[in-house]
Amino acid sequence: MRGLGESLLPSPQRQAGHGRDQVRALVRDSWQRSLEALPSPEGASPPVVWESRELEDFRRNHPLAAIMPVIQHLLVAPSHDTGLLVAVGDEHGRLLWVEGDSAARRNGERINFAQGADWSELAAGTSAPGTALVLGRGVQIRGEEHFNPAVHSWSCTAVPLHDPDSGGILGIVDITGGIDAVGANTLSLVQATVAAAEAQLRIQRLELRAAEPRRGTAGRTAAAGAPPSFAKPLYRDSLQILGRDQGVLHLAGQALTLSERHTEILAMLALHPAGLTAEELSDMVYPVGTSLTSIRAEMVRLRKLLRRHGPSLVPESRPYRLPRTLVVDAGQVLSYLDRGAHRLALNIYKGAVLPRSEAPAVEELRTRTGLLLREAILGDASPDVVLAYLQLPEAADDAEAWHCALRLLPPRSPRRAALVAHLESLEA
Repeated sequence: MRGLGESLLPSPQRQAGHGRDQVRALVRDSWQRSLEALPSPEGASPPVVWESRELEDFRRNHPLAAIMPVIQHLLVAPSHDTGLLVAVGDEHGRLLWVEGDSAARRNGERINFAQGADWSELAAGTSAPGTALVLGRGVQIRGEEHFNPAVHSWSCTAVPLHDPDSGGILGIVDITGGIDAVGANTLSLVQATVAAAEAQLRIQRLELRAAEPRRGTAGRTAAAGAPPSFAKPLYRDSLQILGRDQGVLHLAGQALTLSERHTEILAMLALHPAGLTAEELSDMVYPVGTSLTSIRAEMVRLRKLLRRHGPSLVPESRPYRLPRTLVVDAGQVLSYLDRGAHRLALNIYKGAVLPRSEAPAVEELRTRTGLLLREAILGDASPDVVLAYLQLPEAADDAEAWHCALRLLPPRSPRRAALVAHLESLEA
Protein backbone atom coordinates (compact mmCIF):
# COMPACT_ATOMS: atom_id res chain seq x y z
CA MET A 1 0.00 0.00 0.00
CA ARG A 2 1.40 3.39 -0.93
CA GLY A 3 1.55 6.12 1.70
CA LEU A 4 0.22 9.59 1.06
CA GLY A 5 3.60 11.34 1.22
CA GLU A 6 4.49 14.62 -0.43
CA SER A 7 5.64 12.83 -3.58
CA LEU A 8 2.21 11.31 -4.08
CA LEU A 9 0.06 14.37 -3.36
CA PRO A 10 -1.72 15.74 -6.42
CA SER A 11 0.78 18.09 -8.03
CA PRO A 12 -0.97 21.46 -7.51
CA GLN A 13 -0.94 20.86 -3.75
CA ARG A 14 2.79 20.21 -3.88
CA GLN A 15 3.39 23.30 -6.02
CA ALA A 16 1.40 25.42 -3.59
CA GLY A 17 3.52 24.12 -0.74
CA HIS A 18 0.59 22.54 1.06
CA GLY A 19 1.52 20.07 3.77
CA ARG A 20 -0.52 17.22 5.16
CA ASP A 21 -1.75 19.34 8.09
CA GLN A 22 -3.28 21.86 5.67
CA VAL A 23 -5.36 19.23 3.90
CA ARG A 24 -8.75 18.37 5.37
CA ALA A 25 -8.84 14.88 6.89
CA LEU A 26 -11.86 14.01 4.73
CA VAL A 27 -9.88 14.88 1.59
CA ARG A 28 -6.66 13.21 2.73
CA ASP A 29 -8.49 9.95 3.47
CA SER A 30 -10.19 10.10 0.08
CA TRP A 31 -6.85 10.68 -1.69
CA GLN A 32 -5.46 7.63 0.09
CA ARG A 33 -8.36 5.49 -1.12
CA SER A 34 -7.95 6.94 -4.61
CA LEU A 35 -4.23 6.11 -4.67
CA GLU A 36 -5.04 2.52 -3.72
CA ALA A 37 -7.63 2.19 -6.49
CA LEU A 38 -6.05 4.19 -9.34
CA PRO A 39 -2.61 4.24 -10.97
CA SER A 40 -2.08 8.00 -10.56
CA PRO A 41 -4.02 11.29 -10.24
CA GLU A 42 -3.51 11.92 -13.94
CA GLY A 43 -4.95 8.45 -14.69
CA ALA A 44 -8.23 9.11 -12.86
CA SER A 45 -10.29 9.78 -15.96
CA PRO A 46 -13.95 8.82 -15.35
CA PRO A 47 -14.98 6.09 -17.81
CA VAL A 48 -18.22 6.26 -19.77
CA VAL A 49 -20.18 3.12 -18.87
CA TRP A 50 -23.32 3.68 -20.95
CA GLU A 51 -24.04 4.87 -24.44
CA SER A 52 -27.14 7.01 -24.92
CA ARG A 53 -29.63 4.23 -25.72
CA GLU A 54 -28.45 1.99 -22.87
CA LEU A 55 -28.56 4.96 -20.49
CA GLU A 56 -32.12 5.83 -21.49
CA ASP A 57 -33.27 2.28 -20.81
CA PHE A 58 -31.49 2.13 -17.45
CA ARG A 59 -32.70 5.42 -16.04
CA ARG A 60 -36.25 4.95 -17.30
CA ASN A 61 -36.63 2.08 -14.82
CA HIS A 62 -34.48 3.53 -12.04
CA PRO A 63 -36.29 4.72 -8.88
CA LEU A 64 -34.67 8.16 -9.23
CA ALA A 65 -36.75 8.80 -12.35
CA ALA A 66 -39.78 9.24 -10.09
CA ILE A 67 -38.28 12.26 -8.30
CA MET A 68 -36.62 14.03 -11.23
CA PRO A 69 -39.49 16.60 -11.47
CA VAL A 70 -38.60 17.72 -7.93
CA ILE A 71 -34.91 18.04 -8.84
CA GLN A 72 -35.83 19.90 -12.02
CA HIS A 73 -37.99 22.40 -10.15
CA LEU A 74 -35.73 23.06 -7.16
CA LEU A 75 -32.24 22.83 -8.67
CA VAL A 76 -32.14 22.54 -12.46
CA ALA A 77 -34.45 25.42 -13.41
CA PRO A 78 -32.70 27.97 -11.13
CA SER A 79 -29.27 26.85 -12.40
CA HIS A 80 -29.66 28.05 -15.99
CA ASP A 81 -27.21 30.84 -16.90
CA THR A 82 -25.38 30.46 -13.58
CA GLY A 83 -22.44 28.38 -14.77
CA LEU A 84 -23.62 25.49 -12.56
CA LEU A 85 -24.49 21.88 -13.39
CA VAL A 86 -26.91 19.63 -11.56
CA ALA A 87 -26.09 15.92 -11.69
CA VAL A 88 -28.07 12.96 -10.40
CA GLY A 89 -26.26 9.63 -10.13
CA ASP A 90 -27.12 6.12 -9.02
CA GLU A 91 -25.94 4.34 -5.88
CA HIS A 92 -22.67 3.39 -7.59
CA GLY A 93 -21.75 6.96 -8.58
CA ARG A 94 -22.68 6.62 -12.25
CA LEU A 95 -24.23 9.85 -13.57
CA LEU A 96 -27.75 9.36 -14.94
CA TRP A 97 -28.68 13.01 -15.55
CA VAL A 98 -26.44 16.07 -15.98
CA GLU A 99 -28.37 19.28 -16.62
CA GLY A 100 -28.06 23.03 -16.16
CA ASP A 101 -26.06 25.80 -17.81
CA SER A 102 -25.39 24.89 -21.47
CA ALA A 103 -21.85 26.32 -21.55
CA ALA A 104 -20.97 24.50 -18.34
CA ARG A 105 -22.29 21.26 -19.81
CA ARG A 106 -19.95 21.60 -22.79
CA ASN A 107 -17.02 22.31 -20.49
CA GLY A 108 -18.01 19.40 -18.24
CA GLU A 109 -17.91 17.00 -21.16
CA ARG A 110 -14.17 17.74 -21.53
CA ILE A 111 -13.54 16.05 -18.17
CA ASN A 112 -16.24 13.39 -18.77
CA PHE A 113 -18.61 15.02 -16.29
CA ALA A 114 -21.50 13.88 -18.41
CA GLN A 115 -24.42 11.48 -18.46
CA GLY A 116 -23.30 7.86 -18.48
CA ALA A 117 -19.91 8.46 -16.81
CA ASP A 118 -18.72 6.76 -13.62
CA TRP A 119 -17.72 9.29 -10.92
CA SER A 120 -17.28 6.85 -8.05
CA GLU A 121 -14.04 7.11 -6.08
CA LEU A 122 -12.90 3.80 -7.53
CA ALA A 123 -13.14 5.22 -11.05
CA ALA A 124 -12.56 8.98 -10.73
CA GLY A 125 -10.84 9.53 -7.41
CA THR A 126 -11.87 12.26 -4.97
CA SER A 127 -14.98 14.21 -6.00
CA ALA A 128 -18.14 15.22 -4.18
CA PRO A 129 -20.39 12.55 -5.80
CA GLY A 130 -17.98 9.65 -5.22
CA THR A 131 -16.80 10.68 -1.76
CA ALA A 132 -20.34 11.44 -0.52
CA LEU A 133 -21.37 7.91 -1.48
CA VAL A 134 -18.40 6.42 0.38
CA LEU A 135 -19.08 8.44 3.54
CA GLY A 136 -22.87 8.27 3.31
CA ARG A 137 -23.33 12.03 3.92
CA GLY A 138 -23.16 15.40 2.22
CA VAL A 139 -19.70 16.47 1.02
CA GLN A 140 -18.15 19.58 -0.58
CA ILE A 141 -14.93 19.31 -2.62
CA ARG A 142 -13.16 22.52 -3.65
CA GLY A 143 -10.90 22.91 -6.67
CA GLU A 144 -7.51 21.35 -5.93
CA GLU A 145 -9.02 18.95 -3.39
CA HIS A 146 -10.04 16.82 -6.38
CA PHE A 147 -7.73 13.88 -6.97
CA ASN A 148 -7.55 14.37 -10.74
CA PRO A 149 -5.62 17.55 -11.74
CA ALA A 150 -7.91 17.96 -14.75
CA VAL A 151 -10.78 18.72 -12.36
CA HIS A 152 -8.98 21.34 -10.25
CA SER A 153 -10.87 24.24 -11.85
CA TRP A 154 -14.16 22.76 -10.66
CA SER A 155 -15.87 22.57 -7.25
CA CYS A 156 -18.84 20.45 -6.24
CA THR A 157 -21.38 19.69 -3.50
CA ALA A 158 -23.15 16.31 -3.31
CA VAL A 159 -25.67 14.68 -0.96
CA PRO A 160 -26.80 11.01 -0.97
CA LEU A 161 -30.49 10.28 -1.47
CA HIS A 162 -31.95 7.42 0.58
CA ASP A 163 -34.76 4.97 -0.02
CA PRO A 164 -37.56 6.02 2.39
CA ASP A 165 -38.52 2.39 3.09
CA SER A 166 -35.23 0.51 3.42
CA GLY A 167 -32.93 3.42 4.28
CA GLY A 168 -30.43 2.27 1.66
CA ILE A 169 -28.74 4.76 -0.66
CA LEU A 170 -30.60 5.16 -3.96
CA GLY A 171 -28.25 7.67 -5.49
CA ILE A 172 -26.61 11.07 -5.30
CA VAL A 173 -27.60 14.68 -6.08
CA ASP A 174 -24.75 17.02 -7.00
CA ILE A 175 -24.10 20.67 -7.92
CA THR A 176 -20.89 21.26 -9.86
CA GLY A 177 -19.30 24.41 -11.23
CA GLY A 178 -17.02 27.19 -10.04
CA ILE A 179 -16.57 28.39 -6.48
CA ASP A 180 -20.33 29.10 -6.23
CA ALA A 181 -20.88 25.33 -6.23
CA VAL A 182 -19.43 25.17 -2.70
CA GLY A 183 -20.95 28.40 -1.39
CA ALA A 184 -22.01 28.74 2.24
CA ASN A 185 -25.64 27.89 1.48
CA THR A 186 -25.13 25.35 -1.30
CA LEU A 187 -24.90 22.30 0.93
CA SER A 188 -28.11 23.30 2.74
CA LEU A 189 -29.84 23.83 -0.60
CA VAL A 190 -28.91 20.38 -1.90
CA GLN A 191 -29.84 18.77 1.43
CA ALA A 192 -33.25 20.47 1.35
CA THR A 193 -33.78 19.32 -2.24
CA VAL A 194 -32.89 15.74 -1.34
CA ALA A 195 -35.28 15.86 1.62
CA ALA A 196 -38.06 17.10 -0.67
CA ALA A 197 -37.28 14.36 -3.21
CA GLU A 198 -37.34 11.66 -0.52
CA ALA A 199 -40.66 13.02 0.77
CA GLN A 200 -42.10 12.96 -2.76
CA LEU A 201 -40.96 9.38 -3.23
CA ARG A 202 -42.57 8.43 0.09
CA ILE A 203 -45.86 10.06 -0.96
CA GLN A 204 -45.85 8.27 -4.31
CA ARG A 205 -45.36 4.94 -2.60
CA LEU A 206 -48.19 5.61 -0.15
CA GLU A 207 -50.44 6.50 -3.08
CA LEU A 208 -49.34 3.37 -4.90
CA ARG A 209 -50.07 1.27 -1.82
CA ALA A 210 -53.52 2.81 -1.46
CA ALA A 211 -54.28 2.28 -5.15
CA GLU A 212 -53.10 -1.35 -5.22
CA PRO A 213 -56.28 -2.99 -3.83
CA ARG A 214 -58.44 -1.03 -6.28
CA ARG A 215 -56.77 -2.23 -9.44
CA GLY A 216 -56.60 -5.70 -10.82
CA THR A 217 -54.99 -4.99 -14.18
CA ALA A 218 -53.18 -2.17 -15.89
CA GLY A 219 -56.29 -1.59 -18.00
CA ARG A 220 -58.52 -1.06 -14.97
CA THR A 221 -55.88 1.23 -13.49
CA ALA A 222 -55.98 3.48 -16.54
CA ALA A 223 -59.80 3.43 -16.51
CA ALA A 224 -59.80 4.53 -12.88
CA GLY A 225 -57.63 7.51 -13.76
CA ALA A 226 -54.55 6.48 -11.79
CA PRO A 227 -51.32 8.26 -12.76
CA PRO A 228 -49.39 6.38 -15.48
CA SER A 229 -46.29 6.20 -13.25
CA PHE A 230 -48.13 3.73 -11.01
CA ALA A 231 -47.97 1.15 -13.81
CA LYS A 232 -44.23 0.69 -13.33
CA PRO A 233 -42.16 -0.01 -10.21
CA LEU A 234 -40.74 3.02 -8.39
CA TYR A 235 -37.74 1.19 -7.00
CA ARG A 236 -36.03 -2.15 -7.02
CA ASP A 237 -37.58 -4.87 -4.89
CA SER A 238 -35.31 -5.90 -2.04
CA LEU A 239 -34.92 -8.34 0.83
CA GLN A 240 -33.21 -7.25 4.05
CA ILE A 241 -31.60 -10.03 6.08
CA LEU A 242 -28.73 -8.23 7.82
CA GLY A 243 -28.92 -7.77 11.58
CA ARG A 244 -32.43 -9.20 11.91
CA ASP A 245 -33.96 -12.58 12.78
CA GLN A 246 -36.75 -12.30 10.20
CA GLY A 247 -36.36 -10.86 6.75
CA VAL A 248 -38.19 -7.77 5.53
CA LEU A 249 -39.35 -7.89 1.93
CA HIS A 250 -39.87 -4.55 0.15
CA LEU A 251 -42.30 -4.87 -2.75
CA ALA A 252 -43.96 -2.02 -4.65
CA GLY A 253 -43.88 0.35 -1.69
CA GLN A 254 -44.86 -2.24 0.91
CA ALA A 255 -42.70 -3.73 3.66
CA LEU A 256 -43.58 -7.33 4.55
CA THR A 257 -41.99 -9.18 7.48
CA LEU A 258 -41.42 -12.86 6.62
CA SER A 259 -41.06 -15.93 8.77
CA GLU A 260 -37.52 -17.19 9.29
CA ARG A 261 -38.04 -20.15 6.95
CA HIS A 262 -39.60 -18.05 4.20
CA THR A 263 -36.73 -15.58 4.56
CA GLU A 264 -34.17 -18.37 4.15
CA ILE A 265 -35.90 -19.76 1.06
CA LEU A 266 -36.42 -16.39 -0.61
CA ALA A 267 -32.83 -15.33 0.08
CA MET A 268 -31.45 -18.49 -1.53
CA LEU A 269 -33.67 -18.07 -4.59
CA ALA A 270 -32.67 -14.42 -4.92
CA LEU A 271 -28.96 -15.26 -4.65
CA HIS A 272 -29.30 -18.07 -7.23
CA PRO A 273 -31.22 -16.43 -10.10
CA ALA A 274 -30.63 -19.40 -12.43
CA GLY A 275 -32.84 -21.49 -10.17
CA LEU A 276 -32.54 -24.40 -7.72
CA THR A 277 -33.93 -27.91 -7.73
CA ALA A 278 -36.03 -29.06 -4.79
CA GLU A 279 -33.06 -31.12 -3.59
CA GLU A 280 -30.63 -28.20 -3.81
CA LEU A 281 -32.96 -25.81 -2.03
CA SER A 282 -33.75 -28.36 0.67
CA ASP A 283 -30.03 -28.93 1.33
CA MET A 284 -29.55 -25.18 1.71
CA VAL A 285 -32.25 -24.56 4.30
CA TYR A 286 -32.88 -27.90 6.07
CA PRO A 287 -30.67 -30.32 8.03
CA VAL A 288 -29.21 -33.30 6.17
CA GLY A 289 -31.73 -36.06 5.59
CA THR A 290 -34.88 -33.89 5.65
CA SER A 291 -37.62 -35.16 3.35
CA LEU A 292 -38.34 -33.18 0.19
CA THR A 293 -41.94 -32.99 1.39
CA SER A 294 -40.90 -30.24 3.81
CA ILE A 295 -39.48 -27.88 1.19
CA ARG A 296 -42.41 -28.50 -1.17
CA ALA A 297 -44.94 -27.75 1.54
CA GLU A 298 -43.09 -24.58 2.52
CA MET A 299 -42.97 -23.45 -1.11
CA VAL A 300 -46.76 -23.84 -1.32
CA ARG A 301 -47.13 -21.55 1.70
CA LEU A 302 -44.62 -19.03 0.35
CA ARG A 303 -46.36 -18.88 -3.02
CA LYS A 304 -49.71 -18.33 -1.31
CA LEU A 305 -48.24 -15.45 0.68
CA LEU A 306 -46.65 -13.82 -2.37
CA ARG A 307 -49.81 -14.14 -4.45
CA ARG A 308 -51.48 -11.87 -1.89
CA HIS A 309 -48.68 -9.36 -1.41
CA GLY A 310 -46.40 -9.61 -4.46
CA PRO A 311 -47.88 -11.58 -7.36
CA SER A 312 -45.05 -10.63 -9.71
CA LEU A 313 -42.53 -12.38 -7.44
CA VAL A 314 -44.26 -15.76 -7.08
CA PRO A 315 -41.52 -18.42 -7.65
CA GLU A 316 -41.60 -20.63 -10.72
CA SER A 317 -41.15 -24.42 -10.55
CA ARG A 318 -38.75 -27.00 -12.01
CA PRO A 319 -36.41 -25.49 -11.04
CA TYR A 320 -37.58 -23.16 -8.30
CA ARG A 321 -36.74 -19.70 -9.57
CA LEU A 322 -37.81 -16.09 -9.04
CA PRO A 323 -39.35 -14.50 -12.15
CA ARG A 324 -37.36 -11.28 -11.66
CA THR A 325 -34.47 -9.80 -9.74
CA LEU A 326 -34.73 -9.42 -5.97
CA VAL A 327 -31.88 -7.44 -4.39
CA VAL A 328 -30.56 -8.94 -1.12
CA ASP A 329 -28.71 -6.56 1.20
CA ALA A 330 -26.09 -9.20 2.06
CA GLY A 331 -25.48 -9.71 -1.65
CA GLN A 332 -24.92 -5.97 -2.04
CA VAL A 333 -22.33 -6.03 0.75
CA LEU A 334 -20.44 -8.86 -0.94
CA SER A 335 -20.62 -7.06 -4.30
CA TYR A 336 -19.15 -3.88 -2.83
CA LEU A 337 -16.42 -5.83 -1.05
CA ASP A 338 -15.55 -7.58 -4.30
CA ARG A 339 -15.15 -4.15 -5.96
CA GLY A 340 -12.98 -2.87 -3.11
CA ALA A 341 -15.67 -0.43 -1.95
CA HIS A 342 -15.61 -1.61 1.66
CA ARG A 343 -16.86 1.69 3.07
CA LEU A 344 -20.02 1.41 0.99
CA ALA A 345 -20.31 -2.18 2.23
CA LEU A 346 -20.05 -1.00 5.84
CA ASN A 347 -22.78 1.60 5.22
CA ILE A 348 -25.18 -1.20 4.22
CA TYR A 349 -24.09 -3.78 6.80
CA LYS A 350 -26.49 -3.72 9.77
CA GLY A 351 -25.26 -6.85 11.48
CA ALA A 352 -24.90 -10.59 10.91
CA VAL A 353 -27.07 -12.42 8.38
CA LEU A 354 -30.15 -13.85 10.18
CA PRO A 355 -28.23 -14.44 13.46
CA ARG A 356 -30.51 -17.22 14.74
CA SER A 357 -30.85 -19.16 11.50
CA GLU A 358 -29.37 -22.65 11.40
CA ALA A 359 -29.94 -23.17 7.70
CA PRO A 360 -26.63 -24.49 6.28
CA ALA A 361 -26.42 -22.01 3.39
CA VAL A 362 -27.40 -19.09 5.62
CA GLU A 363 -24.70 -20.01 8.14
CA GLU A 364 -22.15 -20.10 5.33
CA LEU A 365 -23.35 -16.73 3.98
CA ARG A 366 -23.27 -15.23 7.48
CA THR A 367 -19.69 -16.39 8.09
CA ARG A 368 -18.41 -15.36 4.67
CA THR A 369 -19.98 -11.90 4.77
CA GLY A 370 -18.78 -11.16 8.29
CA LEU A 371 -15.22 -12.37 7.71
CA LEU A 372 -14.76 -10.58 4.39
CA LEU A 373 -16.09 -7.32 5.83
CA ARG A 374 -13.85 -7.59 8.91
CA GLU A 375 -10.79 -8.33 6.80
CA ALA A 376 -11.47 -5.35 4.53
CA ILE A 377 -12.16 -2.91 7.39
CA LEU A 378 -9.14 -3.86 9.50
CA GLY A 379 -6.96 -3.51 6.44
CA ASP A 380 -8.33 -0.06 5.68
CA ALA A 381 -5.92 1.75 8.04
CA SER A 382 -8.48 4.54 8.62
CA PRO A 383 -9.44 5.15 12.26
CA ASP A 384 -12.92 6.48 11.43
CA VAL A 385 -13.82 3.35 9.45
CA VAL A 386 -12.48 0.98 12.11
CA LEU A 387 -14.30 2.92 14.84
CA ALA A 388 -17.53 2.66 12.85
CA TYR A 389 -16.99 -1.09 12.52
CA LEU A 390 -16.57 -1.37 16.32
CA GLN A 391 -20.17 -0.21 16.75
CA LEU A 392 -21.41 -3.51 15.30
CA PRO A 393 -22.56 -6.11 17.87
CA GLU A 394 -20.18 -8.76 16.51
CA ALA A 395 -17.21 -6.46 17.10
CA ALA A 396 -17.90 -5.95 20.80
CA ASP A 397 -15.59 -8.82 21.86
CA ASP A 398 -13.14 -8.57 18.96
CA ALA A 399 -9.99 -7.57 20.85
CA GLU A 400 -7.89 -7.50 17.68
CA ALA A 401 -10.23 -4.94 16.10
CA TRP A 402 -10.15 -2.75 19.23
CA HIS A 403 -6.34 -2.95 19.35
CA CYS A 404 -6.26 -1.99 15.65
CA ALA A 405 -8.32 1.14 16.34
CA LEU A 406 -6.06 2.04 19.26
CA ARG A 407 -2.97 1.78 17.07
CA LEU A 408 -4.50 4.02 14.42
CA LEU A 409 -5.64 6.84 16.70
CA PRO A 410 -3.21 9.72 17.34
CA PRO A 411 -1.54 9.59 20.79
CA ARG A 412 -3.52 12.59 22.07
CA SER A 413 -6.90 11.62 20.65
CA PRO A 414 -9.67 11.92 23.29
CA ARG A 415 -11.22 8.72 21.89
CA ARG A 416 -8.33 6.55 23.11
CA ALA A 417 -9.61 6.46 26.71
CA ALA A 418 -12.82 4.64 25.77
CA LEU A 419 -10.86 2.12 23.68
CA VAL A 420 -8.42 1.42 26.49
CA ALA A 421 -11.23 0.97 29.00
CA HIS A 422 -13.04 -1.48 26.72
CA LEU A 423 -9.88 -3.48 26.06
CA GLU A 424 -9.17 -3.69 29.78
CA SER A 425 -12.67 -5.05 30.36
CA LEU A 426 -12.16 -7.65 27.62
CA GLU A 427 -8.81 -8.76 28.99
CA ALA A 428 -10.14 -8.90 32.52
